Amino acid sequence: MSENKNIILSVKDLEVKFKVRDRVLTAIRHISMDFEEGKVVAIVGESGSGKSVFTKTFTGMLEVNGEVSNGEIWFEGQDLAKIKKDSEWEKIRGKKIATVFQDPMTSLNPVKTIGDQISEVIIKHQGKSKSEAKKLAIEMMDKVGIKEPDKRYDEYPFMYSGGMRQRIVIAIALACHPRILICDEPTTALDVTIQAQIIRLIKDLSEEYGFTTIYITHDLGVVANVADIVAVMYAGQIIEYGLVNEIFYDSKHPYTWGLLSSLPQLGEKGEELFAIRGTPPSLFEAVKGDAFAPRSNYAMKIDYVQEPPFFKVTDTHYAKTWLLDPRAPKVEPPAAVKNLHKRMLALTAKGGIYGER
Repeated sequence: MSENKNIILSVKDLEVKFKVRDRVLTAIRHISMDFEEGKVVAIVGESGSGKSVFTKTFTGMLEVNGEVSNGEIWFEGQDLAKIKKDSEWEKIRGKKIATVFQDPMTSLNPVKTIGDQISEVIIKHQGKSKSEAKKLAIEMMDKVGIKEPDKRYDEYPFMYSGGMRQRIVIAIALACHPRILICDEPTTALDVTIQAQIIRLIKDLSEEYGFTTIYITHDLGVVANVADIVAVMYAGQIIEYGLVNEIFYDSKHPYTWGLLSSLPQLGEKGEELFAIRGTPPSLFEAVKGDAFAPRSNYAMKIDYVQEPPFFKVTDTHYAKTWLLDPRAPKVEPPAAVKNLHKRMLALTAKGGIYGER
């Protein structure tokens, strides 16, 4: 979708299927998307929309019952979709494309010191000596905001708070200077104050090191002050894609309108928080038409019959909805979405997590 030539990762017509007992679930349904070098790309959508499955294909971390059944994933002249052996993935995973997961305790070894866990990654991927690795590990601990890192190098994960453990996971991920950092719901298990700190840390490090960040979340509010680009996922597809300001202030897909209308940070006292009605479709069955149609207040007859193509809004903004067809009736987005800019500015003035853009 991007017209920028500085592409670091290019996904073409990707399909991912899982065998579940005697049935087949199509989790990713023909996604094509380019990732620009040095950008922060947020992938947002409800739980089960396929966000994590999509990015797991970049590191060969699909569950054993899953497979890339169609498409290509181009990175550094290589089609990652064709890699089958773990020995080949080890040249990519962690070294060139690293991942920060939701729960840091599942990423850290509880019986190894923090310093050893960072150092062993540096030794493995950079070929440094033990003393060189220790020095670099302490520098990285300092970089991610661990105070007195030389003293805390020999401590264990249980001696760190949740926020500090997540900082260490980020340090491990960045220890090999990857070209792409995938952050899979990295702040969900943290309280709001620590969330804001981790979000800012990831943003600052991406600007300093110049790596591409892929940020996965179900909360559009979290990405407002992080992302350059936002891709909205629904039922295994990207349904809208654009610059962050385009998605927040000029979104075109009814599903994106629903996500924005239900932002908890923008709730008003005494008002009922908006919720998208219904549930996503079962991906065990073939989806006919627009997958969001049964839940949409804007659905037309064609939405139940034919899948919409991507319509171009600007050079950087695309949306997969028949509402953008010249023949479609003109509709206005919900009031909450139309007033979003003013409401977010008010939240920023009150010290909300969005900050200034």
